[in-house]
Amino acid sequence: MRKDFFTYQAQTTPHPLAMEVSHASGSYIYDTNGNKHLDFVAGVSACSLGHCHPRVVTAVKEQLDRYMHVMVYGEYVQRPAVQFAKLLASKLPAPLTTTYLVNSGTEAIEGAMKLARRVTGRSEFLYADKAYHGNTMGSLSVMGYEARKKPFEPLLPDCHPIAFNAEASLERITENTAAVLLETIQGGAGFIFPKNNWLKKVKVRCEEVGALLILDEIQPGFGRTGTLFGFQQFKVIPDILVMGKGMGGGLPIGAFTASEAHMALLKDNPKLGHITTFGGNPVIAAAALATLQELTESDLMAQTLKKEQLFRSQLRHPLIKEVRGKGLMLALLMESAEIASEVILRCKERGLILFWLLFEPKAIRITPPLTISEEEITEGCAIMTAVLDEVSKIE
Repeated sequence: MRKDFFTYQAQTTPHPLAMEVSHASGSYIYDTNGNKHLDFVAGVSACSLGHCHPRVVTAVKEQLDRYMHVMVYGEYVQRPAVQFAKLLASKLPAPLTTTYLVNSGTEAIEGAMKLARRVTGRSEFLYADKAYHGNTMGSLSVMGYEARKKPFEPLLPDCHPIAFNAEASLERITENTAAVLLETIQGGAGFIFPKNNWLKKVKVRCEEVGALLILDEIQPGFGRTGTLFGFQQFKVIPDILVMGKGMGGGLPIGAFTASEAHMALLKDNPKLGHITTFGGNPVIAAAALATLQELTESDLMAQTLKKEQLFRSQLRHPLIKEVRGKGLMLALLMESAEIASEVILRCKERGLILFWLLFEPKAIRITPPLTISEEEITEGCAIMTAVLDEVSKIE
């Protein structure tokens, strides 16, 4: 199987980790050699309820017995998608009432950008340095990492970077701007949080010039930082909210939410302003509904803050220069990229899954399932501490 993986499946890096997976459950992934691996990454924040959560699995199986794909998005009334969109609306502030379900976070970004152009009649997009919003052509156009973009140019015109958290950036928002597109919390850059009411100031400036604020909640969304979405902690309401990753309990899904009036612009002049065959797929929507129900009916979101403190109390080591983030969206900053990689790879051999961040090579990602137990946190931190001690001796 490993040989076939490298022969027949397209690769994304020269050296994938290539663990051969047997099964997964809760906070653990099991390989075909019978080894179990404690998962501190959760599919890069996608498996918010851990692996094969019973409520999600039950919802998927029940929906499979009813029907799977029946028609392209938006034509038939399909209960799981409608129930999910209604429940989500009840948890969001006005005017975020209407949701378009798609297949991934990057497609949700594409849809949000199209909607912003449709609402404003403008073409300019402003995005942050070191931003990451996905890898399709529109999303790539608003990526704040020029070296990754250059091989695929020309990209969308009229997309320009601004500095995250910089007051001077507000002057760049003008009557030509369709939207300012920002991660509420920068992920690939190293889990950078907004400061000094910066997001609120951006929104005020957008309102002054008739631009929209699009907030990308693909990583912090669905409870990872203690609230359902990160923006709820920063006194700002976006015009368009983008989500993905953790919303599907491990299944592929994304969405963008806006006011009913704005979203209505995608259904006429022209019709089919955005269309997707498998968006809102009933099986995946059933998983998303079960995930949202579990998150909002339990205390898992509140627990993320307690679990954060447990991580911080147990991850104290001279090689760790900083612990960034909030809740279960944490990044350990090391002295160098070499040390970060050495720790990640050595922990892998000890049965602990860690991962890198896209644009901050000195960082180690810690984004476990929200369902992770205190005992599992302690187990993983003990492995990390032992590895850090080993690496210290090498250094």
